[in-house]
This record gives sequence, structure tokens and C-alpha cells, in this order.
Amino acid sequence: MADEHPARDDLKKVARARLARGPRDSVGGVRARYVATPSSTEEVAEVLRVAAQHDLAVTARGAGTTIDWGAPPTRVDLLLDTTSMSGVVDHAAGDLVVVVAAGTPVSELQDTVAAAGQRLALDVPDADATVGGTLAVSPSGPRRLLYGTARDLLIGITFVRADGVVAKAGGRVVKNVAGYDFGKLLTGSFGTLGVITEATFRLHPLPAARRVVTVGCPDAAAAGRAALAVLGSQVAPTAVELDQAGDGHVLVAVLVEGVEAGVDDRTTAVLRLLGADAVAADALPDGFGALPFGPDGTGLKVTSSLTGVGPVLAAVHRLAAEHGVIAGARGSATGVLHVGLPAGSDVRTVNALLVGLRTAAARYDGSVTVLTAPDGVREHLDLWGPVPGLELMRRLKDEMDPARRLSPGRFVGGI
Repeated sequence: MADEHPARDDLKKVARARLARGPRDSVGGVRARYVATPSSTEEVAEVLRVAAQHDLAVTARGAGTTIDWGAPPTRVDLLLDTTSMSGVVDHAAGDLVVVVAAGTPVSELQDTVAAAGQRLALDVPDADATVGGTLAVSPSGPRRLLYGTARDLLIGITFVRADGVVAKAGGRVVKNVAGYDFGKLLTGSFGTLGVITEATFRLHPLPAARRVVTVGCPDAAAAGRAALAVLGSQVAPTAVELDQAGDGHVLVAVLVEGVEAGVDDRTTAVLRLLGADAVAADALPDGFGALPFGPDGTGLKVTSSLTGVGPVLAAVHRLAAEHGVIAGARGSATGVLHVGLPAGSDVRTVNALLVGLRTAAARYDGSVTVLTAPDGVREHLDLWGPVPGLELMRRLKDEMDPARRLSPGRFVGGI
């Protein structure tokens, strides 16, 4: 009797492989046929060569914390599990550089470099997220104000192309920028251009002191003014986060870090800027840097100019009230906010709020994308909205993955 799974047998020759089983082995509701778990860049290359031979569509998965972000792929023949590629490959503490395998949990990376008094200054929504998964979806939190995003912290990358060829870009020295643009291209591409196997990051020293100044504001307009006052000062905060509750009240949190004496002086300056109701504390407020939506809700990413943060937050509250839903919003005063709608929200309501919010954000050079939504809702939404440069992105996909085997359809424009 002929073997029913020749692709699986060929995969097992180069890496651990099995038949997919259960809901975990799916992406956006699309069930995989096989799961392969390579343990090195070389094994990833062999797996992708086998996938090409059998015309298998491949989606890479780390811890799976954001596996349902983006659009469901058009097909998932093979899930490539990266979690066996784990650990810090090299930590050049004197150069503030770390090389890490893609399947390493971000929390493990942080613990390793913290032993040398350093950190990767990147907020992730879930500490269990892997390095590769984090780069694939490129989340960012309040610390982006001072340190930038994953694209800014990444200085080198190793990845495997769809045809199984290993490629590298960037380097281990911060000043070496050769090929760095390739790292930027893969970051945030939802695994559609290559499978990341290793990353090199610049690190920053852990601060000697930290203080957080918070103030409650009655509405988004007041919160926007407070945030702009801090951003326009000489305080140089690490982060300014705005957290809007369903009732429209907003908590503004200003994170100040550095040497003890400098932090004391800057904290005093922030207290003066934010008024008599502001308070200082050592601990971060509950939910700082967290996403305002759960796995069963709808999550939106909203961008705007600095001056648009207050008006866009106001639009979130107004639109939610108009459509009878409770929407939480939290994000950075740099103009990157996340909005959460509860599970069970009617698809017409979600779509109406999405359209209205895109109109509001566009007034401030912003955009709205749908990161995640429940089955039955997601397929009725325009996840990405208008996308400048879409044709260029499609040409890049055609060049790097002409057979469209890597996460097909998961990214913008069906890429």
C-alpha cells in the first residue's frame, strides 16, 4: 500500500515531524497538515527544501502568542515550529550586543542579559513570545518613545528563503549597517518573506533608578494636552503612555529612568508639568504596556501624529458610545495606540467603528489595522485599510517567494 504521507516521511529525514493535531496546529482557523520542529538554521533550510519539493505552504510558529494576528493564510500545509531553536548564541556585553536564536522566549533573553546589567528595550504583549514571532509581527509599546521599535533595535538577522537558501543581513557590530534594510523588511512581514532563525540586537544598560508619574484626566483632550506638555519639555522620558477606560477617563503615565539624582530632578519637573493631581511612584501602573484586548476580542492598531493622539482617543470613546460597545484604548504618546473591543461584539458594529476610526485617524496622517478578531468577524472586515506602496510590496514578495509558499495571504493585500 502506497504511503499516504510521503511529505511527512521526507520531512522526518531532516527534522522532527508529525501529523498536525488539534486546534493548536492551525493559523487563523486554517488547520495544518504537518508540523516540523527543526533545531537549527540548517534544518530549517532542509525543511523548506522538502516543502518546495512537495509544494507545501509553510507558516512559522514560535510560542503562538500572536499566531492569529493578521489575515488567515490561504493554506497551511506545514507549520514550522521554531521553539527548538532556543538560547542566546553570543552575548558581547562590552559591545551591548546579543545574538539569539529565533525560538528563544523574550523573557529568557531578558533574564540572560539582565545578569550583565542590560536589557533589550522592547515591550512585548506576552513575555512568552519568541524572538522570531516578535520580529514577525513587530509589536511595540510605550518604550518606543525613547528606544524605537524592533526595527531600530535589530542590527543583524539570519533567515531562510522559501527555496531553502540561508541568507544573512547586517552584522554583530552596531556600526555595521550593511544589509540592515533586509532586517527591516522581514520585521513586521508576518513570515511572508522568509523564516527568521537568528537575530542580533543592540542592548541598553538597565537604569539605576526609575520613577513613574501618573495623572488621571477626565477626557482624551486633557490627556492629549498633558502628554504633549511632557513631550515638549526637556524631561526626556522613557515612555509616556495613555490608558483610556471605557468611561472615557484617561490615565497618563510618564516613565522616567536613569541615574538616581537625574531621575529625582526630572520627576519633579514632570510633577510640575502635570499639576497638583499628579503622583509619583516606583512601581509601574497595572497594565502598563499591555494590550487592551484578549484572545477572544477584536484588537486594532491605530496610528496618528503626536497632536492626533488626544483627538483619536476621543474618537474611540465617541464611536464606541454611538454604537453601544465598550472600547478600551492604550498606547504611546508617540502616536501608536491599541484599541480593544470585547468578545461578542456584533460584526456590523465592529465594522462601523472601524470605518469611523479610520476617518478620524486619517485627519492626523494615521491609519487603522485589525490585528486580530474572532472567527465570524474577521472575514467581514477590511483588515488593513489603504496601504501605500502595496504594489512594491507585492513585487518584493514575487521576487523572494515566487511560488507564494510562505504564509500565503497572511499579510496585507493578500501577500
